[in-house]
Parts: sequence; structure tokens; C-alpha cells
Amino acid sequence: MTEHLVSVENLTRTFDVSRPWLNRVLAGEGRLQLKAVCDVSFTIKRGETFGLVGESGCGKSTVARLIVGLMRPTAGRVIFNGHGVGSTQWKGQRHRLQMIFQDPYASLNPRWRIGWIIAEPIRTFKLLNSRRDIDDRVRELLELVGLAAGDSEKYPHEFSGGQRQRIAIARALASEPDFLVCDEPTSALDVSVQAQVLNLMRKLQDELGLTYLLISHDLAVVKHMSSQVGVMYLGRIVETAPKLDLFEAPQHPYTQLLLDAIPTIDRAKEADSRTAIGGEVPSPIDPPPGCAFHPRCPIKFEPCDNVSPKLQGAGLAQAACHAVSSPANSVYTQTRIG
Repeated sequence: MTEHLVSVENLTRTFDVSRPWLNRVLAGEGRLQLKAVCDVSFTIKRGETFGLVGESGCGKSTVARLIVGLMRPTAGRVIFNGHGVGSTQWKGQRHRLQMIFQDPYASLNPRWRIGWIIAEPIRTFKLLNSRRDIDDRVRELLELVGLAAGDSEKYPHEFSGGQRQRIAIARALASEPDFLVCDEPTSALDVSVQAQVLNLMRKLQDELGLTYLLISHDLAVVKHMSSQVGVMYLGRIVETAPKLDLFEAPQHPYTQLLLDAIPTIDRAKEADSRTAIGGEVPSPIDPPPGCAFHPRCPIKFEPCDNVSPKLQGAGLAQAACHAVSSPANSVYTQTRIG
């Protein structure tokens, strides 16, 4: 057994968003390629939670689908438990990797009873054979996520959003996974229900030894759940660090601005003085040269316009920023923007 259950290595995914061939010929246009994910790398240790954060459209959900094998990468690879995702060896342990989707109202088949929904992975991977054993396992899973065993006879429309997400968690656990990709599992829920679902996920992680990739745009959720955090911007990882390091001493200006945007009681009077993230996110079809964040960065300097920075730093805390490594801008690492 390796220390890292999941390793993402130089993952890249592009999409062809060109117009139809005849339209391009008549207009004299070439093909358009959208870089949704570009050279993303990180590792996740067994039993830990890696939080992936960033603005909407930065490529978080695409990374999730690449990791579980719902999409094939244009370049790079994902290693799960020592085997490349998509390889022959990986297919034998496919059931050890599952996903919890964002919308509990769209991820459950409205025509199926709950028992059939949860039992589907068990039947697909042939983990149990007899009908009685499968029904017993379904009832056990429902009780594990805080629902009643009799709920297996109901339909999804008979449940609230939080209960549906519990059902989705039970379905993910049905194949006895080691690793769960959680794609914004609480974003569609009320705040009070979010806390219940997150506490359930932590309880299950402690009891079953699960490893999580938690994708979210809510930094409070990431701080509550994660041990390691990665920050994405325009398809790239711009900073990775242990949770405490990232929230107490962020290195990348984008991370600093994200944290400054969080409203708190202590900083309520300082709301007008906080630095907002100016400008718009560049198009992934035509990204800017050099550092992707430089058009919006308040401290950019000469290399930022032309040279793309690489992740660098000491230990587990790394940032893709020229200011972090430049002696002329070393004061940046000791002071917050604004």
C-alpha cells in the first residue's frame, strides 16, 4: 500500500468548441480549443481530505470527472492505489472509487425506488448475489446515513434535499469505496442542512477510513473538512498548502483576495477597505500570456506578463507566483494585500 492513495500528474483536458466545419470554411476560421484543465498535479494521502477551491468555471468539476474516469484526459494521468485510471489493473478495483454529485435533485432517478438506486452499484459490481443479501445491505446503508430502513420503498420526490444527498452518499458507499470525489455536495442545500451533511461525511470518514476529494467554492466548508487545500484559477493550480498554512498565511495573491472576500464579524467595519478582485476571469479559449491571473493582480510586475510561473515553495506549501520567489518582492510574502 502506498502512502498516497491518489496522484494526479500533469492533468490536462481540452475541448473542441469550434463551429461546424462548413461554417468555419465559409468564415475562414480555424478550430477553437478550450483549455478546461491545464497541467494540474496534486496528491491525496490515505484517510485525508483534499479540498479543491476556486471560482465557478475554473475547472474543478472537470478535474473530478477526469479522476473518476467519466472523461479521458488530453494529457497527463491519474494514479489510484498504484494503478492508472483507465488501465486494465484499475478496472478490477473500479468500485473502490465513487463520486457524490452536486445536485441531489438531478442525480437520483425519479422513476426508481430508493432501494433500487442504492442497490445499483452492488448489482453492477456483483458484490452480492442473493436478493435478500442485497436488501439487507441497502437497509444497513440507509441506517448508516441517518435514514430509516423502510425508506427503501419510497421514491426520491418524497425526500427533502438533505435527505436526497444522504441517499446519494449511501449509493456511493454501496460499492465499499476507499475514495470519494465530492463535487460541491452541499452547495444546493440550506446552511443548516449543509452542516448535518458535512458532519455525516466526517463521521463516515472516521468510521470507514475514507479518503475525500472535496470540491467547493465555499471556503468555510473547505476549512471545516480539509487537511490539504488546492486553489484553482482558469484551469490551473495556483497554490497548494496544508489547511492551516493556507488560511493563516496564503502566498498567492488570488488566494489572499479570496480569503479577504469572506465576510466576518470582526471585519464587518472594514468592509469598505477590503481589496476586491477586480476585472473578469479571462476566457479559457484565449487565456492571457504569462501568469493567468496577471490581468487582475494588484502586485504584478515584469515577468508576470510573459512567463508562466510554476508551483514552487518549501515543503507542502507551494504557490505559482513570481512574487513568492523574487528577492525584489520578498516583502510580499510577509504582508497581506491591501
